[in-house]
Amino acid sequence: MTADDDFGQALDWRGRVIKCRECDHQAMNSAGLCAKGKACIRDRRARRVDRFLAEHRELADSYLDHPYFEVRACAAQYASAFRLPPLLDDPEPEVRAVTTMRLPAARIRRMAFDEDTRVRVAAAARLEGTDLMPLIGDPEYMVRITAVRKMPCELLPLVRHDPDPEVRAWVARRIDPRALADMAFDTDALVRREVVARLPMPQLSLLAADSDMRVRFAVVERIAEEELFGFLADEEQVIRELARERIGKVPELAARLATSEQRPTLRIVDNSTPPATEPTRESKT
Repeated sequence: MTADDDFGQALDWRGRVIKCRECDHQAMNSAGLCAKGKACIRDRRARRVDRFLAEHRELADSYLDHPYFEVRACAAQYASAFRLPPLLDDPEPEVRAVTTMRLPAARIRRMAFDEDTRVRVAAAARLEGTDLMPLIGDPEYMVRITAVRKMPCELLPLVRHDPDPEVRAWVARRIDPRALADMAFDTDALVRREVVARLPMPQLSLLAADSDMRVRFAVVERIAEEELFGFLADEEQVIRELARERIGKVPELAARLATSEQRPTLRIVDNSTPPATEPTRESKT
């Protein structure tokens, strides 16, 4: 039994104490097939309703028109798909979202324009291809993220300038690597770091002088070893150390590094100005 089972009194959706003797499923209760406060169709807590219907799926169809929306939403998860289309117009968003997740994509295209965010997220999770196009301009970023995670890669350039960096980061994770260079100068450092993770190696130098150390560090992790010498003067010690470590693993580059470090430092003396001399004392007469 979970903490949820011990929480509060078993009340129905109207706030009344549940009495098993008044339930239509009294015989099931007597047989131990349901339990007040744990698995009960009359309980106001959705988890207990869900437990009941998960164990008695054959009853789900009969609860699709229940006055309590939590019961309708739980029933929609287990009911026959042929009974679900009317629930796309249910007044409760949760019921519409559950129904959207269960019906075939061809039946739910209009849910991409639903007034509730949860329903549109569900539509984005179910729709495919060009059916996702109405959702890439959605005002809610979670809808756009869900669409971007599924849409065909060839359509992703359309959303690489999304106003939300989390959406752009998902674009960077999925877009064709040949189109990543256009995102190398994104205003958000975390997006640029995603770009570095997939950018073709010859193009990594585009971000070698990035203002964010996390981006430069990611560059140093992937860039060709012979291009690491420039990072030995980086302002961040951790970047200098990583560059030195990678260089040291390539024998010919390690020798070059050792030679450069052993080279003596020359002291430059400027001889263009003669040294100052003390004024000559005049002898007293």
